[in-house]
This record gives sequence, C-alpha cells and structure tokens, in this order.
Amino acid sequence: LALRIPEVLEAVRRATVGGKAERAEFSERLAPERWFEVTAAPVPIRGARGQHLSPWLLLSFRDLTPIRRVEEMRVDFVANASHELRTPLAALSGFIETLKGPARNDTAARERFLDIMEAQAKRMARLIDDLLSLSRIELAAHVRPETPVELLSIVRQVADALQMLARDRGVAINVTAPKEPLVVSGDRDELTRVFENLIENALKYGASGKRVDITLSRGFTVGGGEEALVAVRDYGPGISAEHLPRLTERFYRVDVAESREQGGTGLGLALVKHIMNRHRGRLTIESRPGEGATFTVRLPIAASAAR
Repeated sequence: LALRIPEVLEAVRRATVGGKAERAEFSERLAPERWFEVTAAPVPIRGARGQHLSPWLLLSFRDLTPIRRVEEMRVDFVANASHELRTPLAALSGFIETLKGPARNDTAARERFLDIMEAQAKRMARLIDDLLSLSRIELAAHVRPETPVELLSIVRQVADALQMLARDRGVAINVTAPKEPLVVSGDRDELTRVFENLIENALKYGASGKRVDITLSRGFTVGGGEEALVAVRDYGPGISAEHLPRLTERFYRVDVAESREQGGTGLGLALVKHIMNRHRGRLTIESRPGEGATFTVRLPIAASAAR
C-alpha cells in the first residue's frame, strides 16, 4: 500500500523467496525527478522461546539524485562544449575549402572570407580560454583567496579598458564610489574577470539605454558582517523573470543568435558565479522587461579593513 513501485516490489519478492539481500534502482517522476537505490534484506526474528517468527524485511533507501544530477551536468557540458566548438570549426573548414576552390582567384571574396575566418578563430579562442579558466577556478574552489584587494581601482581599470567599446556603442559609463576604500580578500585577476564580464555584458546587451551606472557601496550581510557591494546597472531591454534563475548556467543564453553575434561564449556568468563562490561572495540579479538589469557583486569586507 505504501510503495507501488514495480522495481521495489520485485526486489521485495526476490528477497522473500531467495532469503538474501536484493537491490534495485527506481526514479520518482516528479518535478524535479529523483532517483533512489533500494535494498531489501531479510531480517531473522526469534521469539521469546527461541522459535522463528514470520520473516521481516528491512528496506533501506539511498538517494542517488545528487550523483545523477552531476552525471547529467557532465553529459550536458560535454555536449554543449562540443556543439559550441563544432560551429566555428565547420565555418572555418567550409571557407578553407571555398578558398582552395571557387574563390581561389577572387580577391574580394578572399578578403571577406578571411575576415569571417578570423572572427570564428577568435570565437574558438575565447571559448577555450573560458573553459580553461572555469576549470582552474573549480580546482581551487576550496581555497579562499586571502590577499587584500581594493575594489574601486579594479572597477576603474576595467571601465577604462572598455571605453573604446563604450564609444562604439554610444554608451556612457558612470562610476560612483564612497570616499573610504572598499578592501576585500581576493584574487585581483579573478575579480578583474568578474567586472570585465559584467560591464562588457551591460555595454553589449544594454546599449540601447545609452548609459551604464556602476555603484560601489558598503552594506551588511544577514549575519551582520560588513560587505562590499558593486552594482552594474544598464538601461536596456531587460530580462524576463523566467530567465533569471538560469543566467549563471554554463552555455545558457536568453537569445542564442544575439549572444553569438556579440561574440559571447555562454560561459561569462558561469565564471562570475564560480569566482564568487571561491571568494565566499554572492551575485544577485534584478531585472524587468523594459527596465534594464542590475547585476550586484557582494563580497565580505577584509577583516583588517573592517577593523
């Protein structure tokens, strides 16, 4: 009556008939789906006078869901990475074949094809670079950086480096910061990568708003500790609510065609998430269609700076 799962009932039947432990796996077709391993083992019971009573069965259940989730993520990751690499590779192969054949003596076509091939090669290089960076960060996820880093200098450095992109898109970058420095414990290169991704995304996908505001401030965690906040806000088209929970998944894109057109790899926000995890920080995302988007980095203030 309690369990009408065929795999479990069959394991119970085999254990009862054979007198030895039996194992089976089954899944619950719920949302989200869950997987279990069940072990049915006979347990001999003796009465007060030593007589054998009716046999009992011990059913133990092991939740396999986390293991299956990791397996699915691994399979999805390999499939997505292969697909992302295959697309530019196919383009390169096609253009090389054309240049060897019909376009061998066509100067105009050759120049146009070479420009496209260069763009595809750069896309592959960015993808491989992001994959390697993600792998390095995951390997060091358990080691929290301890070097004091001042955030405003990193943000200004990144904003200055992206001024050419901002001018090309007709977007103004405004940086607002408190007078006192915001010092956190971190890896400068990794935090630079975080703000490069966030500010570059704001310039590319929120360009229609013509403005990106970067605000640094000081706040408090739920536990009462001090934290540094860096909010990157654009005034573009915004993001629908159903996309927000999945934005930091690897290769997840709101608009695949636009992301590829902008040169995105689909790994930028996944990198941000993993770097935040390593720094014991958080990334929050707020957005509504037509009202732009705000990505806020929250990092614990370094103990020495807090004192």
